[in-house]
Amino acid sequence: METRQEIISSFYDACHEDDRLTRSRHGQLEFATTMAYIHKFAREGSKVLEVGAGTGRYSVALAKEGMEVTAVELVESNVAVLRRNCEGVAGIVPLQGDATDLSRFADDTFDVSLVFGPMYHLYDGAEINKAIDEVIRVTKPGGAILFAFISVYGIMYANYLQGNWAAGEEENFTADYRIRHFKEQLFTGYEVPEFEALFEAKPVTWITTAGVDGMLESVEERGDFEITDEDFEAFKKWYLAVCEKRELLGMTNHLLYICKKGK
Repeated sequence: METRQEIISSFYDACHEDDRLTRSRHGQLEFATTMAYIHKFAREGSKVLEVGAGTGRYSVALAKEGMEVTAVELVESNVAVLRRNCEGVAGIVPLQGDATDLSRFADDTFDVSLVFGPMYHLYDGAEINKAIDEVIRVTKPGGAILFAFISVYGIMYANYLQGNWAAGEEENFTADYRIRHFKEQLFTGYEVPEFEALFEAKPVTWITTAGVDGMLESVEERGDFEITDEDFEAFKKWYLAVCEKRELLGMTNHLLYICKKGK
């Protein structure tokens, strides 16, 4: 039985994570929407923690804007690229680490904390709660925390409409259509209320839940998909205006749960 780290590492060792947010329109939309939300809470001089930093697309961009960024990533191959991407960039510290153990950081350290990967890959309830509790602990009172998660319905639309729908059902749902979470699943998806319920007993105040890439990933699978740069700029502006609508949240692939520390 592989460990969680081995399962995650084997996946990321084989994929091209560094250009995930630039090589497709849905990746570009995810980056643009997420950055727009980060900028609501972080500014030049802010102390920012990113847990699950990948190869540093967000962390490096924020450091270049004058923020003090600590970027923590689990996967060794991603950390190697992260460190290369940080070369020559002031104000960023790349580290290898696990979201469930942020003991190297003191309480109330960061103005803004970003958890942009770990919740995709945590399945055990104790580990999920530990990751949430740890990032809350190291965030300053009143500081914003942004958690990325995946909609189980977004997963189905994006990944299982290419002749493999039955496999997707077996992977993500029980026979009576209850959502499954298990270690070998690699990516785990949530219903939006299910994810929000993880925070009901936590010392945080919910701000909003927003989609970041809509249904663009599944639409982009069509061979006839095409959108000009001009139209895409208009689409990004429109999407940012509607991405918090509750009726749209389940259909997006990636989402943000945004809260602040304290009641």
